Amino acid sequence: MFYFSRWKTLLIWLVAFAAIVVVAPNLMSEAQRASLPAWLRHDRVTLGLDLQGGSHIVLKVERSDIVKDRLEEVVANVRNALRGAGIRYTGLAGNGQIVTVRITDPAETEKAVDLLKPLTAAGGKSGPEVALQQGAEGQLSLQISDASITADVSSAQTRSLDIVSGRIAGFGYDNFSVRADGDDRIVVQVLGSVDAERLKNLLNQPARLSFHLIDESMSGQEALNGRWPVTSEVLYSLDDPPVPYLVDRTAFATAGNMVDIEPVIDPQTQDTSIAYRLDAEGTARLAQVTGQNVGKHLAIVFDDQVMSAPVIEAPITGGEGRISANFSEDGVRDLAVMLRAGALPATLTSVEERSVSPGFGAESIFSGLIAGLVAVVLVAALMIVLYRILGVIAVVSLFFNLILIVAALSLAGATLTLPGIAGIVLIVGMAVDSNVLIYERTREEEKTAHSFAEAVSRGFSRAFATIVDANVTIFIAAVILFFLGSESIRGFAVTLAVGILSTVFVAFTLTRSIIAIWLRRRHPRHLPKSVLTHLFEHANIRFMGIRRYVFTTSAVVSLIAMAAFATVGLHLGIDFTGGSLIEVTAKQGNADIADLRSRLNDLNLGEVQVEPTGGPANARIRIESQGGGENAEQSAATLVRGELEADYDFRRVEVVGPAISGELTMMATLGVLAALAAILIYIWIRFEWQFAVGAIVATLHDVIIMLGLFVLTGIEFNLTSIAAVLTIVGYSLNDTVVVYDRMRENLQRYRKMPLPILIDASINQTLSRTILTAATTLLALLALCLFGGEVIRSFSFAMLFGVALGTFSSIYIAAPVLIVFRLRPETPDGEESNKTDTGVRSGTVV
Repeated sequence: MFYFSRWKTLLIWLVAFAAIVVVAPNLMSEAQRASLPAWLRHDRVTLGLDLQGGSHIVLKVERSDIVKDRLEEVVANVRNALRGAGIRYTGLAGNGQIVTVRITDPAETEKAVDLLKPLTAAGGKSGPEVALQQGAEGQLSLQISDASITADVSSAQTRSLDIVSGRIAGFGYDNFSVRADGDDRIVVQVLGSVDAERLKNLLNQPARLSFHLIDESMSGQEALNGRWPVTSEVLYSLDDPPVPYLVDRTAFATAGNMVDIEPVIDPQTQDTSIAYRLDAEGTARLAQVTGQNVGKHLAIVFDDQVMSAPVIEAPITGGEGRISANFSEDGVRDLAVMLRAGALPATLTSVEERSVSPGFGAESIFSGLIAGLVAVVLVAALMIVLYRILGVIAVVSLFFNLILIVAALSLAGATLTLPGIAGIVLIVGMAVDSNVLIYERTREEEKTAHSFAEAVSRGFSRAFATIVDANVTIFIAAVILFFLGSESIRGFAVTLAVGILSTVFVAFTLTRSIIAIWLRRRHPRHLPKSVLTHLFEHANIRFMGIRRYVFTTSAVVSLIAMAAFATVGLHLGIDFTGGSLIEVTAKQGNADIADLRSRLNDLNLGEVQVEPTGGPANARIRIESQGGGENAEQSAATLVRGELEADYDFRRVEVVGPAISGELTMMATLGVLAALAAILIYIWIRFEWQFAVGAIVATLHDVIIMLGLFVLTGIEFNLTSIAAVLTIVGYSLNDTVVVYDRMRENLQRYRKMPLPILIDASINQTLSRTILTAATTLLALLALCLFGGEVIRSFSFAMLFGVALGTFSSIYIAAPVLIVFRLRPETPDGEESNKTDTGVRSGTVV
């Protein structure tokens, strides 16, 4: 008897009500949410950058800056130590991470060594920070260790986090996040309308400002033509052309001594300057130095360039002043922001940028919602046509499933991205798979059960293991995808994983409770009749009869795909090659593709591809990797912005440097291998080893053919494509596991049946589920492909092909492998079957 306790039913509906309450704030305005009672949670799904616009920028601490600073520090320490002890030396210089010096009197070498040994202290770390080596004729060298530099880089990263946050907040943004990534990177995400170029300029510069004296023993040009004192250095001004100055290395005040920093713009002359006030320590030092050097020049240095060099006409005692800044209005305001936030310990280089305009994000939201709505309508209509009242129950469960997904994302504070919306649409197609499995299993159990209620009970219990096994494969793929690194792909992985868990939960709670109520009130005697579902009830297709031909054809196609992959290759996106991808919209009229090509070719950026996309006013620009380091990619994107910003709005900008692209390639490769390994280990544990081998062969077949599709069509292969491949691997194995599960069951029930016949019977028994699930999934993906927008079209197209491919491979690749590897030894002639086995030949279980 099919029974579901009342308290369980009540608990399920309480969960449903709670989910609706959690989801509700997502549909309210800010004012409406503010009016909610304090005890009610106001959790919402956070829209990702690709949906609400903004910039995602990855900054890298420049190791060369850290090395330079450490080198100068060691050189200064050596100089001060030797001079303080009266030891004469020559040739003190630093190069790379090595400082060399020669002691003039070899007799004082040992004394110098003892004097310099404290400089090698490890500071609590393992191994010395600086290795001191003694050579012939008084030659000494001090090598700064790589571990020491790495530790300094990590420290600089930590110190930079607050400074970067302060600069972004000072810029006027409030919806942003700053986090460390690895040992030397900082990930910045600013949501909303963002001037990405200005933001990068604000974050890249160290903004070290300091006060020095000009060394007037010689002019800057004379110093360049000869030798200058070691206590000074030649710096250039900000003028065009730059002017060289010989500046004393010692700073007597820095930006750290400056308070009340404000930009000043003369309304009449438009001259810009920075007004400041020094703290007590800075005021005292400035008064002392200027009092002793009246008539000389002061040097105000900003990031190793002389910003201003005024004459000291009188001692400066008030601690207040102005620095002339030959900047634009925005530039002087940005300078004030940087000085208030403090100087960075090193330059931060942009190694990755992904910027989206708010308008483009709004278009993506609209496209995603339309695709989701169409998918729900199509899947709901198909389920109702197929199963009548049970189809309605499946649709109700689907709606609750979607509510539960949004509720879980809201409670977790997860970020919903455009691929995340695609994940939800995909779940719409896949969620009814559990219902189909249960309903079709119930249809089979009707033939042997004493009552329809008993058949339903058996349908639920016997479908449980199959549903879990089938969904675990996709869940594993989703977990692996989460660690691939891209924010948008993580959004897809999270929604897919949450959707899988909620699907299984809903199938065995809400769906079961509604069906129990239906049974109790209507007392039905059988499943609702449907012509379509009965098409497969007596299916007796001899799939294995043509296995050799299909297997051979698939092998040939796979070889062709591998040959194309090896010779033609994939059309790799900038995720894997580096470079820039820019989408623009003409401010007036349509985008002139020919004019864009001509203008961009004049910039000498190498190969530039321009093509129309998403309407006549839009164009997509792809710039090849510049091959000159991380700064080269950013410089190329900046040139394009400068060239086109008067005529075009920038909808989307992606810039990936060589370091990031190399890491993404490695992570994608490892991700695919890890997903395959994890899924196949699971199948190996759950089934016999022959099943695992069959799954391996089928999976490799699907991956190879999918790669062949990308080669043949020329579709760009990027991180989204990796997500498509891994999802198809999970889906294909989902199909395969359902068939395998039925084979395992039949192997135990029909021990003498020849394996090809048993495989045919198992496939025929699950054929309705295979076809119907593929149909619902394809409907959802078709809606996504047609209405989901240009950005995700290649993903949905690949998924469409992949679902059909996965359905094919679960029948014609995974199954024949079991025969090849002798899952069941062949029986002697005349013993192919016995009377108890004949029932499965027609696709039914006796």
